[in-house]
Amino acid sequence: MEEIEQLEHELEKVKKQRQETPHHVEWDELAAEDQFQRLAPSRKRLMDTVKLIAYRAETALTRIVREVLARDDDTRSLVRDLFRSEADLSPDTKAGVLTISVHSMANSRSNRAIDHLLGELNAAELTYPCTNLKLVYTLVQAETRPV
Repeated sequence: MEEIEQLEHELEKVKKQRQETPHHVEWDELAAEDQFQRLAPSRKRLMDTVKLIAYRAETALTRIVREVLARDDDTRSLVRDLFRSEADLSPDTKAGVLTISVHSMANSRSNRAIDHLLGELNAAELTYPCTNLKLVYTLVQAETRPV
C-alpha cells in the first residue's frame, strides 16, 4: 500500500510539473544545435504548389471514377489504392507507345471503375513528358484457375 501511495504521489508531482511546462518554445529560446534549418519561402511555396497540383489531379481522377460507382465515399480510397497498386511499364519506341498495365484490383466492382478511368485516360491520348511516347493504359485481369 505504501508503495502505491508513493507512486501516486510521484505521479501527482510529474503531472504538476507537466502543467507548468510551456507548451510552445520560441525559436530564439532553442539551443543552436536544436535549431533546424527552415525551408526558404520559395521552397515552401514550391512544395505547397506540388501538393496542390497532386491533390487536384487526384480529385479529377476521383470525379471520373465517381461516374460509375454508386457510393461516392469509395471513390477517393479507390483512386489511392490505384496509386499504390502494381503496374508494368512496357515501352515500344518503334511504335511510339508506352503501355502501362495496371494489375487487377481487389474486386470486380473496383475493376470496372478502374477500367472506366483507364478508358478515359486513353481517350485523352496523353504522351509521356519529354518524349513522343503515347500513354496506353490497360487493366490486367487476374487469371482464373480451375479448381
